[in-house]
Amino acid sequence: MRTVSGMVVVLLLLACAPAGFAQKDSATRSVQGSVSNPDDSAVAGAVVQIKNMKTLQIRSFITLEDGTYHFFELSPDVDYEVRADFKGASSGPKTLSSFDSRKKAIINLKLNKK
Repeated sequence: MRTVSGMVVVLLLLACAPAGFAQKDSATRSVQGSVSNPDDSAVAGAVVQIKNMKTLQIRSFITLEDGTYHFFELSPDVDYEVRADFKGASSGPKTLSSFDSRKKAIINLKLNKK
């Protein structure tokens, strides 16, 4: 009887294992931050772009009143480049590396005149 119950436990663990692995594969990360002027004031209405360096797909976000932005559902296995533009000023590009294990990365961007 003990052997049968032990085998049932093993079979249940094996049945649940693929579901656990599937959840890990679907894990995503996010990046958020703020865009500021050289004097550190928040920039509302700046265009923040994030570029997937594997597919070269670009997504955009227009900063909120407090200068913040966010991107969700980013692959943890891809490098991303983030930059901001506003009325002729731009930030330098910053990289979110695939080696960065944070689930919620924070990247603040500062605008400079071109």
